[in-house]
Amino acid sequence: MKFLITGLGNPGEEYKNTRHNIGFEAVDALAADAGAVFKTERYGDVVKIKHRGKILVLLKPSTYMNLSGKAVRYWLEKENIPIEKFLVIADDIALPTGMLRMKKKGSDGGHNGIADIIRILSTSNFNRLRIGVGNSFSKGKQVDYVLGRWTTEEEEVLAPKIQKVVDMVKSFVVIGADRTMNFFNEKAAKKEKE
Repeated sequence: MKFLITGLGNPGEEYKNTRHNIGFEAVDALAADAGAVFKTERYGDVVKIKHRGKILVLLKPSTYMNLSGKAVRYWLEKENIPIEKFLVIADDIALPTGMLRMKKKGSDGGHNGIADIIRILSTSNFNRLRIGVGNSFSKGKQVDYVLGRWTTEEEEVLAPKIQKVVDMVKSFVVIGADRTMNFFNEKAAKKEKE
C-alpha cells in the first residue's frame, strides 16, 4: 500500500528555515528518521520509505509553492496513489506557532500551495496536516512574515513538534486520518482564535 506525503515549501537556499518551508522540514525529518536520502526527480525531491509494510513516497515539490499542484498530480499518477492516501503538510498562520492539526478536507485557508493543489486536483477533499506558524505580523506584512526565518524562541517551540509530526504521519498511514486526528490534534487555548 502506497501513500504520497507531500511537504510544501519553496526550493533554494534563500527559503531554508523560513516559516513557509515547514512542510519541507517535516518530510526531511521523516526521511532522516528512516535513514533515507532525497533524490532530485521530476517536479521535486523524492524518496521512498517503509513503515509497517506501507510505502511512503515523500515529496518536496520543486515547482515553488504557487504551483505545488502540478507536482502532486504528477506523483499521484506516476505512483498510482488514490487521493485518500495523499497527505499534504503545510504552514498555517491561523494556528499558534507549533500547533498541529490534521483535517480530511477544507478550504485553502489563504495558503497558495493548498489553493493550487485544490485547483489542479479539482477537489478539496484530501488530507492535510497544518503546522501553526502564528500570525504576529502587521497589516500588509504577511508575505514578509511567512518568508521570514524562525526566531530562536520559535525554533525551540518547533523542535519537539517536528518529531510529533513524524509520529502523526506514521499514525496516519497505519490507522487512518480519523483516529490520528482523535489522538493527536491539539486544541487552541480559549483565548486564542482558531
